[in-house]
Amino acid sequence: LAAEEMAYGDLSATLAVMTPGLFVVPILLAGTEEQKQQYIPPVIEMEWKPFTAALMEPHFDFDPNELRTTARREGDAYVLEGEKCYVPYAADAEAMIVYANLDGQTQGFIVPRESEGLEVGERMKLLGLNALPLYPLKLNGVRVPAANRLGGDEGHDFETILASSNVALAAMAIGVSRAALDYSMNYAKEREVFGVKVAQKQAIAFMIAEMGTWIEANRLLVWEAAWMLDKGKPEAAKHAYLALTGAMDTTMMVTDRAVQILGGHGYIREHPVEMWMRNGRGFATFRGLAIV
Repeated sequence: LAAEEMAYGDLSATLAVMTPGLFVVPILLAGTEEQKQQYIPPVIEMEWKPFTAALMEPHFDFDPNELRTTARREGDAYVLEGEKCYVPYAADAEAMIVYANLDGQTQGFIVPRESEGLEVGERMKLLGLNALPLYPLKLNGVRVPAANRLGGDEGHDFETILASSNVALAAMAIGVSRAALDYSMNYAKEREVFGVKVAQKQAIAFMIAEMGTWIEANRLLVWEAAWMLDKGKPEAAKHAYLALTGAMDTTMMVTDRAVQILGGHGYIREHPVEMWMRNGRGFATFRGLAIV
């Protein structure tokens, strides 16, 4: 609910503020007691500090369950090799969780900022989400202590971590969709064309009705997935995936329709609908689902 309401106000700022959650939530869900005691207090201090996570990879066939970034055990350490992209605050983060393929399983490793071999590239130039700095990075034989493996020697269940992220992203997508619907609907009620309110045009009324239907249907999917995760239901991950794909499709449809409803005004920056359309496209990009 918090993610949805914040994204209703501004998605870019929401993602920026909630970026440390990519670091702390997996530790809360799967970290050892030592990891929780060491890494959670700095995240929740009064002074905001960037912590992040690196999952996405710059490959057409990106699959979070079959990563090309690898981890191998060498004595009392793990060595990480690979490339990542769309990493929030990578240049400034105190530490990050890097996900890598360890013997065919996706596992997380806590990597401090000063780690040797961690190379952060230039900030990525995006279509939208200008308040969120995203970077590519390379891992050139980065060594981390074995104790930095998320969950310790036993590792962790990546599916639950991914499902939690999916639900949060889906909630944000619903927030953006609601904002676009409310703005375009109010515009249509006030704007007159040839002496008739835009909202009274049957084609526009049908568009608004369909937008609202999609939002409410997918909002329920998101809530159901969140409930299933909270209760530890075995099919929670599947429902989280369905909720995210549905919410992403809804956002792209609703924001595009919002621009159409405003007509020529939808294309100028005096109205926020063009920003919502650009920002909304980012959901599919971050998860790689637009091409998988």
